[in-house]
Amino acid sequence: MPKVTVEIPQELLDDMEEHVGDDKKFVNRSDAIRTSIRKTLDIMDDIDARHGRMKSEGPGEK
Repeated sequence: MPKVTVEIPQELLDDMEEHVGDDKKFVNRSDAIRTSIRKTLDIMDDIDARHGRMKSEGPGEK
């Protein structure tokens, strides 16, 4: 899996840390960030679909 470096404001990092760890929502930071990206992309796809901006899906595309 490729690694990506990003800059995150301390306030967001602090908020995320409250949800990462044993017995919390995410097992680690990477899991939290991947989940957030997936959710954001799903929301954007829903918005695009409502506005008729979705491209047609080809084989193997989501």
